[in-house]
Amino acid sequence: MNEAFPLAEGYEISHDGRRIDVERVHGWLSRDAYWALGREREKQERAMEGSVNFGVYRGSSGEQVAYARVVSDRATFAWLCDVYVDPEVRGLGIGTALVAGVRDHFAELGIRRMLLATHDAHGVYERIGFTPLEKPDQWMALYFG
Repeated sequence: MNEAFPLAEGYEISHDGRRIDVERVHGWLSRDAYWALGREREKQERAMEGSVNFGVYRGSSGEQVAYARVVSDRATFAWLCDVYVDPEVRGLGIGTALVAGVRDHFAELGIRRMLLATHDAHGVYERIGFTPLEKPDQWMALYFG
């Protein structure tokens, strides 16, 4: 399950939230991510404040090229969301390496379960070890609109 997915040469992954380019992430998500279209900047910032934020950065310039956010108690549960890779660097394996890095970080914390939801990237996440819910009939959701 913990197969390594090396990051393309010249890029680095970090979970230092101070490095996140909030403006860039908000732009990506609010204008190009089907699940967050139109998300307000203030709402994005609140979401980031309550999460562990990961970025992938171009080593030469420090420019952020990918993002992932995890909502977690850092002890028992994690929810992976807002995974986004800049279109200019898609196809280099950056997204796969980012999610594998997120997985490994939370595995080291002893997290028992990490969940995510995706409309169209099941194959990407399966390569990293995600599987469909074993007992979906045991899960419920509360929707607020």
